Amino acid sequence: MDKPKPAVLILQDGRTFTGEPFGAPVTAFGEAVFNTGMTGYQEILTDPSYRGQMVVMTYPHIGNTGINEEDVESYRPHVEALIVRELCAEPSNFRSTRSLDEYLKESGIPGIQGIDTRALTRHLREKGSLMAVLSTDGTDPAVLRGKLAAHPGIVGRDLVSGVSIERPLEWSVPASRAWYRDPVTAEPGKRRFKVAAFDFGMKWNILRLLTAFGMDVTVLPASTPAEKVKEMKPDGVFLSNGPGDPEALGPVIGTVRRVAAEFPVFGICLGHQILGLAFGAKTLKLKFGHHGSNHPVREEKTGRIEITSQNHNFAVDPGSARSAGFDITHINLNDRTVEGMRHRELPVFCVQYHPEASPGPHDSLALFREFIRRMETS
Repeated sequence: MDKPKPAVLILQDGRTFTGEPFGAPVTAFGEAVFNTGMTGYQEILTDPSYRGQMVVMTYPHIGNTGINEEDVESYRPHVEALIVRELCAEPSNFRSTRSLDEYLKESGIPGIQGIDTRALTRHLREKGSLMAVLSTDGTDPAVLRGKLAAHPGIVGRDLVSGVSIERPLEWSVPASRAWYRDPVTAEPGKRRFKVAAFDFGMKWNILRLLTAFGMDVTVLPASTPAEKVKEMKPDGVFLSNGPGDPEALGPVIGTVRRVAAEFPVFGICLGHQILGLAFGAKTLKLKFGHHGSNHPVREEKTGRIEITSQNHNFAVDPGSARSAGFDITHINLNDRTVEGMRHRELPVFCVQYHPEASPGPHDSLALFREFIRRMETS
């Protein structure tokens, strides 16, 4: 049997790593980012927010529990490539249906193992997130460098159109698959609120929780015009997470501006950034982003600390947010970036982190009840 060709990872600044290939034998391009989570590689792989990025897992041993049919956040993996220290070839878990290697092969996604992911992570921390090429099909490194130099970065690119649904969808979760049911807002006989949810690359656990908190959800394509939303007469509007640069979404920003003038709005992650832009705030690109499940966030009103799951490369500029009519409600304690905002006059609020996160802590589920209260009183 022929020995597989080595896998080659080349960063845009020339730093090169050579290791063992797994997954699909292809060449992929993307922005290299590191994730500090110790668990949850399956949820990470299927999070549409990672479109256009290749993920470096800082935890050294990945793939132990294989792949199952339940712990997915969308219909397929969206990462461009996966980079690990050591791949587990023989997973052990009663729910596992196949290995991580098999899953990536099926999905056409390459991976590299056997490299020093600690050194790679430190490099990305010092230099910032870098565009990279990963090849597991034997392409000549000189050719790869030339193609990488010509490949577009993340800034200015609309990645949402590639992950949003194409037509409206009524979301429902069978009782047997619901992992949470809110005892307060989802009581039998209690009013259920009608929510229009914009899909910018929405994680399914957001939809599961909106339903669990007593909401009937219609998922809308990102390109849905404001007039269509108004015709639906929802009680509230939800703005989801998603990939890429929020400033590249001009038509969406205009739609959100019109919708937020008439309905209560709750935004998460990219939805948070879009809301800021819709009211005139500005966004900025972080050096290496926030990707992990243990980021401390302080609620400014109470001083309460939440341990949050995060996945974003852009953030809202705090000074421009205040000028745009927002109060800053949450602050990241690692780098002081904005993690939450509330409009001073309208029933509009948002957070940068992921209160629905799976894997991750459940410190922030009360935000879904806050959305209910906004719809009740609007």
